[in-house]
This record gives sequence, structure tokens and C-alpha cells, in this order.
Amino acid sequence: MKKIAFIGLGIMGKSMARNLMKNGFELHIYARSKEKVLDVIAEGMHYHDSIAQCVEGCGAVITIVGYPSDVEEVYFADRGILDSAAPGTYLIDMTTSSPKLAKRIAMAAEKRGLHALDAPVTGGDVGAEKGTLSILAGGEKADYEACLPIFQAMGSNINYEGEAGFGQHTKMANQIMIAGTISGVSEALSYARAKGLDIQTLLRSVATGAAGSRQLDLMGLKMVNEDYAPGFYIKHFIKDMKLADEEAEDSSLHLEVLKQALSNYLELETEGFGELGTQALIRHYEGERGEQ
Repeated sequence: MKKIAFIGLGIMGKSMARNLMKNGFELHIYARSKEKVLDVIAEGMHYHDSIAQCVEGCGAVITIVGYPSDVEEVYFADRGILDSAAPGTYLIDMTTSSPKLAKRIAMAAEKRGLHALDAPVTGGDVGAEKGTLSILAGGEKADYEACLPIFQAMGSNINYEGEAGFGQHTKMANQIMIAGTISGVSEALSYARAKGLDIQTLLRSVATGAAGSRQLDLMGLKMVNEDYAPGFYIKHFIKDMKLADEEAEDSSLHLEVLKQALSNYLELETEGFGELGTQALIRHYEGERGEQ
């Protein structure tokens, strides 16, 4: 499986594809806008004008696109991945998407003699660049094991989560944790500012204690410095939280912290901040202070 088709070269996808190429894989790519991938074409990736051409002759197809609707389109559309991939091909969707859709893809793939895995990632743009992503894989275990060399080129914490859809369910749990943690960091920094604490001292004081977290380490200083450049877009986090909330409701769970975080982010999106990074949640709390 040294020849890989890669569809979805955004913030995460470009770095992931580059790491695959660094590890000896031959990359064939498709993008709606060729202009946005001229850099990786110059680096040696092979561009194709259609999905059908892109996947031809590839042992594996990797997708990491924006929304479940995009996943559905690239897999199920006429001359899409399911129509075009040769029997025996491994299909790896690394988008954070619907667990139900992951199961649909797996069932459709099986009927065509294809092997499907849902393998969303976590670790952000930094993890994608460094090749240290956490990869959460669902599907047949034999298919997961066959794809391990591919995963190892992109990540350092790689786990088999269970049957089709379980990779996505694990990612939902991950996003629920982030929603609560980043909300807690935002509230703590808002409190500290309101009380006149030195924020740098605060961050240094709590980072190695029980309140320490990856969100604090990665986002705390960015919040303080008003650095809202996206490592992960608010608009995409909203998509993830909506999926998690729907899945929770399906299991008769009412997750209040998730719902509140989602509500706060939706307000920011309404205000035009959907293209900012998730650390911009601090603006919600600072807005509240300004209204007092």
C-alpha cells in the first residue's frame, strides 16, 4: 500500500500527507481548488482532476474533509470513492464525522469488496505537523492492523477502538472533554483578570497542578495574548459538538456542559468569529464583562 490517494488537504490534511510522503508513500491528491494545493504539488504529490482518477491504482484512500455532508459526497456520489476504488482497497475516513455515517460507509464498502475504517484524529495542527497525532480507529481489526504503517506515519498514539463507528464515538468523547476543559480555562482566566491577578504568574502556578491540562498549555497563553489564529476552527468544533450532542440524546443523555459550550460557541459564530481558533471562546466571557 505504498500508493495512497488523499482527499482533503486543509490545515490538518496537508501536514498529514507530507508526513506520509516523508515515510516513503506515493501521494495522489484531489482537491476542488488546484490553486490551494500548488505547494504540495511542487513538493512531489500527484494531482488529479477527479476523485475517480485520484483513487485509481491506489491501495488506500484517506479522506479528511470538513463536514459529514462532504464525507457523504466524496464516498457516495457518482464516480466517488465507493464507485471508483478497486476491490481490496482500504478506505480510511479521518474526518470527525457521524458514527452512523461511518457504519453506512463500512456496510457499503463491504458489499463492494472494500475495507473501510473510521479513524478520526486529535492533536490539532501541531500534532499533524509533527506526526504525533492520536488516531482513533474503528472497523475490522484485521483492516486496522493492515493500515498500521499508514497510521504510524501520521501519529504516535494509535488505538483500535472497536467496530465501525467506534472511532467516531471515541472522537465524540474527546470533543466533549475539550468542550468542558476549554470552557473551564476561559472562565478561570476571565475570573483572574477581573480580580487583577498577574496572568503569567497564574499560568505558571497552576500548569503543573491538578488543574493542568493540554488545553491550558496550548490555549492559555494564546487567550492572554489575544492570538486567535486557527489551529482548529470554531466552525468545525461546533460541527463536532452538534454531532456529540445528537449522539448523546440518542442514548438519553443530557450533557449540560456540552450544551452550554455549544451555545457559547454558536453565539461567537453568529457574531462572525467562526473562522477563528477555538481559543477565541475567551471573547464570549470578555463580552459578558463588557456588558456589566
